Amino acid sequence: MEQRHLGRTGLRVSRIGLGTLTWGRDTDEHDAADMLKAFWEAGGTLVDTADVYGDGEAEYLLGRLIDGLVPRRDLVISTKAGSVPDPDRRFDGSRGHLLAALDASLGRLGTDHVDVWHVHAYDPFTPLEETLQALDLAVSSGRARYAGVSNFCGWQLAKAATWQLAAPGARIRLASTQMEYSLLQRGVEREVLPAAIDLGIGMLPSSPLGRGVLTGKYRNATPADSRGASEHLAPFVEPYLDDTASRIVDAVTTAADGLAVTPLQVALAWVRDRPGVAAPIVGARNAQQLTAALSVEALSLPDEICRALDDVSAPLHRYPDHDWSTL
Repeated sequence: MEQRHLGRTGLRVSRIGLGTLTWGRDTDEHDAADMLKAFWEAGGTLVDTADVYGDGEAEYLLGRLIDGLVPRRDLVISTKAGSVPDPDRRFDGSRGHLLAALDASLGRLGTDHVDVWHVHAYDPFTPLEETLQALDLAVSSGRARYAGVSNFCGWQLAKAATWQLAAPGARIRLASTQMEYSLLQRGVEREVLPAAIDLGIGMLPSSPLGRGVLTGKYRNATPADSRGASEHLAPFVEPYLDDTASRIVDAVTTAADGLAVTPLQVALAWVRDRPGVAAPIVGARNAQQLTAALSVEALSLPDEICRALDDVSAPLHRYPDHDWSTL
């Protein structure tokens, strides 16, 4: 699998990442082992998790598989911290919480460091410089090799990255930002992606298959074994089952038929090769789904197909986004 630099850093990652959102909950140890081995054998390196996935079980599970199945040195492990099970405060970006969460993640993973550590979301109740100081401490102490953010909007990302570049002292450059990005969700193109490209921050798209909808599996009905039929994941899928999404899925299916490939391959290749993207994170539930995603390695979409997909899924950009002088 082709390797790409993560933003403006020396770290190289596989251009498809393996997500573990369902590990320890919908994906058991057997399926997780099959996926990790298949991913590694295909040349994949980037494995993404978070301290809240499966209430920590995803990290435990990944930790049990490291070395016994796949050498730790062959993986680029990314995890996140900052989400908390508090209805009054969904995110805690305080230095104390973040560093304690990192130590807990390392314990579950059974490793002395993670390769990339992300703040899971912006915390409006904590000074940003305090949150960023936790990233600096994590890297300077060797507990994390690189650091980034997740779910930061455009101004939040730009403020954080600029602070790291301009503030005095030993500050670490943000390596990456993880955001939802697909043909069904192109909101990051307004401000987040331009900021990331300008600042040299690698984009790691989550839900690159539109929460599974871009595979075409929901075109006629909701499969009984799909996330859309799952009690706790159905609300996650439902926003992308509207008429707008249906038109985009139809276009993806048409393109796939013309290229003799699958809609999954078309949708994943499109987002993988967008400007600024380092590696989409694929959250497969079993080895069969992952193998289907990994088969995209040999596919590059023709320019005319990309333009057609761009047109049918184009978000509405108005003042002051991008080139307002044309309005």
